[in-house]
Amino acid sequence: MTRFAYFCGHEQFQPEVLIRHAVLAEEAGFDMVMVSEHFHPWVDDLGASGFAFSTIAAMAQATTTIGFSTWVTTPLWRFHPAVVAQAAATLDRISEGRFALGVGTGEKLNENPLGYDFPKYSERASRMNEALEIMRRLLDGEKLSFHGEWYSTDRAKLYSPPVHDIPIYMAALGPKYAALAGRKAEGVITSVKDLETTFERVIDPARRAAQEAGRTPPTILASRWSLRASNADEAWRALGAWRGLRAPGRLEAVDPMDLRTRADQMEREEILSMYSIVEQPDDYIDVYAPLITEVHADVITIQTTAIDQEATITMLGSEVLPRLSELG
Repeated sequence: MTRFAYFCGHEQFQPEVLIRHAVLAEEAGFDMVMVSEHFHPWVDDLGASGFAFSTIAAMAQATTTIGFSTWVTTPLWRFHPAVVAQAAATLDRISEGRFALGVGTGEKLNENPLGYDFPKYSERASRMNEALEIMRRLLDGEKLSFHGEWYSTDRAKLYSPPVHDIPIYMAALGPKYAALAGRKAEGVITSVKDLETTFERVIDPARRAAQEAGRTPPTILASRWSLRASNADEAWRALGAWRGLRAPGRLEAVDPMDLRTRADQMEREEILSMYSIVEQPDDYIDVYAPLITEVHADVITIQTTAIDQEATITMLGSEVLPRLSELG
């Protein structure tokens, strides 16, 4: 059965606003809330940057049924993987089993401001391989002495352990990360643009790797970005806090001011063309239905931004989710 998630972006909204959005998402009928975890936002003038673990804890207290996941946190530099496991265990207890841990290898935007290097793929993958093992073993209750190339623990143990199983989902853009997710995580997170490319580069490699490792097929968590607007000017206003996300040099940026400057030097039409522009419920169905009917994702995340975000959440609950649920 397909589950539906609503995306709460710390880069756009202050944490107290996101808590309200989580309440509205639960009322709207979403199954989960995916909460981004960033130190810096994508632009400086309209961006925000709350601490995701605190926000999720508050969301859990303000709701009763909806699930939560980081979308995604990086357990490699700012946080030791054992500390991320500790945070996940605490959120499991606070939410009464409603938390899943979403992880990824991060961005320079979040690591360099704190003095950490952001190395190339091979080191990031090697670090994530160790991090996944440390987190899984600690969450499974082990007292862990681990001595790897990047991380060490000495009889580390979670003394406020989780009381429910916590799945770990890993974000992947290409086949190597997808294969790592298949071998070491319970699910793979993918942002879907072209369907064929998504299968070729993410879903199929993750499934093959899981099968070769004798593991259960990974949960597939798929998302797409959409802008709710009736015209280009409104779409640009809605995109405000995210316009640096598609700016050139995004992966090398450290200062959100640089990304904002680069984005504002581009033609608006060029940036807007990288997103699905939606207005009516039918438009949302057109954008997200293929994630059900063709990708067959287990969890579908609606990443959408609008001038009136709260009205959009309510509309999604009343006019979009019921129709998507029928497809799922």
